[in-house]
Amino acid sequence: MGAGAPTQGARPIDPRSRKDALKRLRWPLGLTRAGLVAERVTHAFWPLWSLAFVVLAALMLGAHERVAVEISWGIGGIALILGFAFLVRGALRFRWPRRTEVLARLDATMPGRPIQAMLDAQAIGAEDDASRAVWAAHQARMRARSESARAVPPDLRVSSRDRFGLRYMALLAFVVALLFGSLWRVGTVAELAPGAGAAQAAAGPAWEGWLEPPAYTGLPVLYLGDQPEGALDAPKGSRITLRLYGDTAAFDISQSVSEAPTAPERANADSAAQPPDITVTRSGHLAIEGEGGRRWEIAMIPDAAPEIEATGPAEASAVGAFTMPFAARDDYEVLEGRARIELDLARIDRRHGLGPDPEPRAAIELPLPMPVARDRQEFEDVLIEDFSEHPWANLPVKITLSAIDAAANEGISPVIETELAARHFFDPLAAAVIEQRRDLLWNRANAGRIAQILRAVSHRPDGVFKHETTYLRLRVILRRIESMAAYGMTDAQQAEIAEALWELALQLEEGTLADALERMRQAQERLSEAMKNGASDAEIARLMDELREATRDYMDQLSREFAQQNRGNQSDQPDQGQRDENAMTMNMDDIQRMMDRIQELMEQGRMAEAQQALEEFQQMMENMRITEGQGGQGQSPGQQALEGLGETLREQQGLSDQAFRDLQEQFNPNSDAGQSQGNEGRSGGLGRGQSHEGQGQGQGQGDGQQPGQGQGQGQRDGQPGQGGDGTAQDLGQSLADRQSALRQQLDQQRRALPGAGTEGGDAARDALDRAGRAMDGAEDALRRDDLADAIDKQAEAMENLREGMRNLGEALAEQGQRQPGQGESPDNLAGGRRADPLGRNMRGAPGVDDNMLQGEDVYRRARDLLDEIRRRSGEQTRPEPERNYLERLLDRF
Repeated sequence: MGAGAPTQGARPIDPRSRKDALKRLRWPLGLTRAGLVAERVTHAFWPLWSLAFVVLAALMLGAHERVAVEISWGIGGIALILGFAFLVRGALRFRWPRRTEVLARLDATMPGRPIQAMLDAQAIGAEDDASRAVWAAHQARMRARSESARAVPPDLRVSSRDRFGLRYMALLAFVVALLFGSLWRVGTVAELAPGAGAAQAAAGPAWEGWLEPPAYTGLPVLYLGDQPEGALDAPKGSRITLRLYGDTAAFDISQSVSEAPTAPERANADSAAQPPDITVTRSGHLAIEGEGGRRWEIAMIPDAAPEIEATGPAEASAVGAFTMPFAARDDYEVLEGRARIELDLARIDRRHGLGPDPEPRAAIELPLPMPVARDRQEFEDVLIEDFSEHPWANLPVKITLSAIDAAANEGISPVIETELAARHFFDPLAAAVIEQRRDLLWNRANAGRIAQILRAVSHRPDGVFKHETTYLRLRVILRRIESMAAYGMTDAQQAEIAEALWELALQLEEGTLADALERMRQAQERLSEAMKNGASDAEIARLMDELREATRDYMDQLSREFAQQNRGNQSDQPDQGQRDENAMTMNMDDIQRMMDRIQELMEQGRMAEAQQALEEFQQMMENMRITEGQGGQGQSPGQQALEGLGETLREQQGLSDQAFRDLQEQFNPNSDAGQSQGNEGRSGGLGRGQSHEGQGQGQGQGDGQQPGQGQGQGQRDGQPGQGGDGTAQDLGQSLADRQSALRQQLDQQRRALPGAGTEGGDAARDALDRAGRAMDGAEDALRRDDLADAIDKQAEAMENLREGMRNLGEALAEQGQRQPGQGESPDNLAGGRRADPLGRNMRGAPGVDDNMLQGEDVYRRARDLLDEIRRRSGEQTRPEPERNYLERLLDRF
């Protein structure tokens, strides 16, 4: 087929048939042509109209009125040159679309290109009737298809030509000018032309004016030409701008809203005299007298000072942070707020350590938290700051809140007399240490009195100190206080002692035991003491959360021990995994319900019933135990390694206890340190050490054997009670030898440790290596007769031993989960997982507890998280980006 063939066989093609075929496509073709014209105009002239938008925006915003005439002429000339260049460029690139281009674009949008088919002529077979019939049918089908033609939309995208989006910048400037500018200012361009003054004078004088409120009010700018005469309200600080055109002498401006003069001034020799801007500072009138002049009575709206007040009492949060809710309001917005805290000496009980005059200390200045995304016109928030370590903690103070708005107006709240709420210590010894710390910070002249009190507290440590390390730390602090007091305590020394006393009080209050059962007992005791002493609801809630956490740790420990005992030999001993009938079994829900019941009774004020329920809970947890397997029968290498490390840990504890008792005897040689019932056990581990045999006891219960050597009594020559000298140097040498043997035993255990190549196994080896290095340090200290340093190194070794055992246990649990038949029965792997004594899946078993996300504890946890976010957002020592992020979280939730 030949396109556009002039003949169809021997007969010419009727031109009317083509015209009729295209007549039905008149509208699609016309719209497509218009779109193609718009597309080519856009592609060719987009720089021209972008330049036009920029020029119009500058004129509507009055940019030419703010610069010299010469600069305006220079910029105008550059704009004209660029405009002419863009016009020529567009004219050269623009081509009017031809008819064939329009037909081709429209035809390309339809399948089979029906328009071209209608314009074609039959070139082959024109003399065959059958062929002509087929050709006629084909054209009829193409005509029917062309009836569905739709206009082709133009492609107005020029992103490939405008890579920097200059056209959007120009459009944005024009839109801003439409919103904040005025079309009247475009006409003032005529004033820049030579002789414009005379033309304006001939045309008559004119004026314009705007009243612009301060930006912080958020009010719109008023065009004075649209404001009728009469009353007009204006916020204080509003700026009035007047512009005179033509003969400026024809106008007389008077005003009483400001002290500023109204006489017209010339910006330069070529500009017209214009009145200066007027700032509204009081109510008055503004009058423009002359042709078309007006008069307004302006009522100034004063900017009121913001108001701020505390909306609730100051309390200590669950974590001991000071919290005080407050509310602030302003007629526009509060810019910032501050809290000033001063010591209230008149309300302090000036006794004991508070008797002397306090050392000068600056008042506490804190910024108040401000909303970030919310409106600051009226809001409520909470001031959160931790003052637990401040010298004024829990003492009477005066708090003054202040708020400042954008106009620098300040509002001050009434003085709030309260206590600087902070953390309370419920352990009696910790509370005593904190009290002495407060007295030291109150006045360093109390140092001598503090030393006497601490010496009296530590005179007989048995039954007072639960752990050796806390006693030793107290004695070290005591000696430093006495030495510093003798020569005068400096500011740095005062801060150092205060920090040491704070850390000691925390250790006494919270403890550092890794044993979860002992930690749970301590949490129970602290909660019981708080209930007896009438603690606040927030403090009781904090202690209740500590008890929950300690209980969870204890249950996790039970789960791990149960899994270790029932792993590896279930096939040989089918009854091994069965729990003892006498053992108490419960699940997490039972324990959770009991603790919820205790907290509910406390919240209702029924402390006697809550105390009884707490005692029942303590008894229940004491009776809970796990079934112990037949140790040593069919044990895996991992279990043997764990038992060996446990024995090493007990022996290291024995060495540490004996070193502590020997240190006690150095301070008090006549004490019966070895006779305390709380210290009885084996190898000095929890009992009488060798140094006490022959001192009235002579029971020989400490076997004294060197670890791994099995020497029975293992007593050295010259041991006290057996005719030796028993000097301290000989005793330290014996302990050093035992420490060295224990270090060698740990090296052998570490080399034979299973689980090589696994993450847990490698972590266990690293922990044991750190424990070995700590043992080396303890040995060196013992040989130097530095018992205090030796005890610290031994404590570090025990902590690393516990960490190594924990990592090894987790590695063995993972290995047992991956290898069926080596630590778990097939029933466990098939889905019938065994439960621990708490009714949960054993550690390492896959799956999530269905009750994990149920219960009221979820909402309590959410409240705790929100309180923690508020506390952290109030800490000024945190980085500014982090505090901004926390404030955004508070605004959102």
